[in-house]
Amino acid sequence: MSPANQVLAVNDDLPIRTDKPVHSGKVRSVYWLTEKDSRRLIQEKGYNVAADAPLAIMVISDRISAFDCIWRGEGGLNGVPGKGAALNAISNHWFQLFKDNGLADSHILDIPHPFVWIVQKAKPVMIEAICRQYITGSMWRAYDQGEHEFCGINLPENLEKDKILPELLMTPSTKGILKGIPNVPEADDVNVTRDDIKRNFSAFNFSKPEDIDLYERLLKEGFKVISQALNEVDQIFVDTKFEFGYVNDAEGKEKLIYMDEVGTPDSSRIWDKHAYQDGKIVENSKEGFRQFLLQYFPDPDILLNKNRMPERFALAQDNVLPAEEIMKISHTYLAIAEKIIGKPIMLSENPKQEIIDVLQKKYDLIV
Repeated sequence: MSPANQVLAVNDDLPIRTDKPVHSGKVRSVYWLTEKDSRRLIQEKGYNVAADAPLAIMVISDRISAFDCIWRGEGGLNGVPGKGAALNAISNHWFQLFKDNGLADSHILDIPHPFVWIVQKAKPVMIEAICRQYITGSMWRAYDQGEHEFCGINLPENLEKDKILPELLMTPSTKGILKGIPNVPEADDVNVTRDDIKRNFSAFNFSKPEDIDLYERLLKEGFKVISQALNEVDQIFVDTKFEFGYVNDAEGKEKLIYMDEVGTPDSSRIWDKHAYQDGKIVENSKEGFRQFLLQYFPDPDILLNKNRMPERFALAQDNVLPAEEIMKISHTYLAIAEKIIGKPIMLSENPKQEIIDVLQKKYDLIV
């Protein structure tokens, strides 16, 4: 079968019963269920949530986003074969490991299909919780240009590119545009300090100030759990982004949970340990694709300069990338997923039809 046929590029047109608009992000689409269907599933499946909790079907795609754009390949490759299933499988694996280690639950209640999660509505904490063990990427570029303070943390002099940091750093940034917070620019993805968060905890959607300590503990311990597991399969966990939110359990008790995806090649940098020990960086994450794009186009500033977004969108819209590059990143995702979960990812022959079939037969959610 042609790899293009195994790609789920469009995931916002499924006939899932909903009375709200489908929310389609860069990679995932969210279908909010009707109140009736949410209540029915909670009762039928025994999910540990409030009886009236809103539920959604979250469907991942194989689209690849980099530098805030969606990229396509030759031969109808409008996504990366295996990417969606690999990302979900990796997240599922880490969420389960977090639970096993007594850390916190996730927003996922059920996994009907490798591309699909049933999730509960969470109140998101408006922070991209970023954790760094090595200095690389944007942090290195800023440090190299003389910027030695990040999120209120002063870094020592004479750090070297791609080397381990003296300690695990938490460098949070805003999730979305937050308004009216002193010292915090009204822009997406701007760095914030711990003091900014403490002084304005409710503006960041924290329920109480002590939950800042809890989110930091869940971030650090979650990072450590993944880092140790990756080390066992000869990989280095370089840096990552977690997201958090609040939900209520069946007794109405509020709890802080992990949400979105976690520890995936999309949200993290992962390096091959043996190559690193030999002085080379081998990326087992989307970072390799980003580096390819920077080298492929003659003016990489378009991809790095946020003031040139119209040109960047045009670049992604007007260029199909070589099929071998799309298949290279497919191999990266599938190989790292197999290392993490301990078995190969099976590619669907017709993912869209499979999703429709399972949501109809087992959940009665198709119109």
